[in-house]
Amino acid sequence: MSWEPEIDELKEREKEAYKMGGEKNVTKHWSKGKLNVRERIHRLLDQGSFHEFGAIAGKTTYDENGERRSFTPANFLLGTGRIDGRKVVVGADDFTVRGGAADGSIKGKQNYSEKMANELQLPIIRLVDGTGGGGSVKVLDREGYTYIPVNPAWDYVVENLGLVPVVGACMGSVAGLGAARVTASHFSVMVEETSQLFVAGPQIVNFGVGQNLTKEELGGAQVHRSSGAIDNIVNSEDEAFEHIRRFLSYLPSSVYELPTAEKSEDDPNRREEELISVIPRNRRRPYKIRPILEMIFDIDSIFEMGKYYGGGTVTCFARLDGHPVGFLANDPYIGGGGLTVESCEKIERFVDLCETFHLPIVNLVDQPGIAVGLEAEKRGTIRKGVRTIAAIYQTKVPMIEIIIRRVFGVGGAGISNRHGLNLRYAWPSGDWGSLPVEGGIQVAYRRELEANDNPKALLEELASKMESIRSPLRTAEAFGIEEIIDPRDTRPLLCEWVHDAYKLLPQHLGPRAHTMRP
Repeated sequence: MSWEPEIDELKEREKEAYKMGGEKNVTKHWSKGKLNVRERIHRLLDQGSFHEFGAIAGKTTYDENGERRSFTPANFLLGTGRIDGRKVVVGADDFTVRGGAADGSIKGKQNYSEKMANELQLPIIRLVDGTGGGGSVKVLDREGYTYIPVNPAWDYVVENLGLVPVVGACMGSVAGLGAARVTASHFSVMVEETSQLFVAGPQIVNFGVGQNLTKEELGGAQVHRSSGAIDNIVNSEDEAFEHIRRFLSYLPSSVYELPTAEKSEDDPNRREEELISVIPRNRRRPYKIRPILEMIFDIDSIFEMGKYYGGGTVTCFARLDGHPVGFLANDPYIGGGGLTVESCEKIERFVDLCETFHLPIVNLVDQPGIAVGLEAEKRGTIRKGVRTIAAIYQTKVPMIEIIIRRVFGVGGAGISNRHGLNLRYAWPSGDWGSLPVEGGIQVAYRRELEANDNPKALLEELASKMESIRSPLRTAEAFGIEEIIDPRDTRPLLCEWVHDAYKLLPQHLGPRAHTMRP
């Protein structure tokens, strides 16, 4: 009367599934320096926490007596597990079965992973190591007809971007729908040398546009380090898992929860003496922004995303007295830190991410404005800049502005919403206006300079006069800047602010007005 025989059969089928694509295919996979799909899942998640769904789903053949003859497991695994104790959904491709192609999967499994994340309101991590949505052309020959393509579960894929944290990891040669699954995320990562990402692979590219390229040349790390398609490039799969864990640690499980604060061992009143002299008095001299950031935020708490895309803008998560925040900063070594097309797209996506998951934003401003010149005009940079400004104005989470140096033009004016309360502080190195004084003098006094016998001397005289007028203290006298602070007081001030910000966050719970877009 026992059901033990059925349980024994179930266990036998599970053993078959655990073999994945078979010893030969798994060994070949390892030889390329890649972990197999089950190793990846177990290294990513807390030990022993993975609970698999649909392990025995796959392609099975039976003999005339109904006995199982052969079994090939689906090349997509799904389940739940925990990362630092928090429950997540994982969906992962198995390249050892049909090269991760869609015709080797069970479509319902991938759909189910997205639906599970959506309805249980859990973060989802996609470990992508496969190709497109239709499988190979052989499928058409077998089925005898073609079809109008549809991206599976894409209704949930899009909705999840506005509901739960989504991570896409490029774990191999990923094309078509696979590439879309990686990039339809809040954070994406790829592994140098062992992963590539492209819309279509080398053979199709060669046929379509006549470019004869290897996989690495077409979609390797050297292509995507600064393409904007991938956020971070890492050296190993284990490093990719570490980036995923760190990214998720700053975010809540869904938009209905708040980010979790940690106990911090870093003194909130820490004052770094070096801050008083990090900004050069010579305004034409750049400075390194990242050491400044480390002096302000909690020690070892900074997690940067998209470092090489729109490099003049720095976007990171960090902590203040243990509380997660997002922050924007400028790198004057790259294009002066101005708003290029790439920087604009980077800022828009980042502030949308912070708004979606209720992270307060620290805005460290040294903004010379929207990029200028013929190339910038050809690229329509002004429209991208205005779109970025709109995103900032639509952001409702608490934001604080620390003006480190420059604030000029439309870009400087719009990098923060200055029509609300806008908690705003400036360092004594602040320098602002509709345009830099140096260039503005030549525009405003063009006729006088042209008519003068010694235009160089007149220009120096005018510049000297303007030097005292441009002092931030003059602006403070008119309450044009609310407070000028000692740079060494920046961290204590921000740590006090973050506690106030987190008291306001409950009113922001729930989805934002429009779904987060990748």
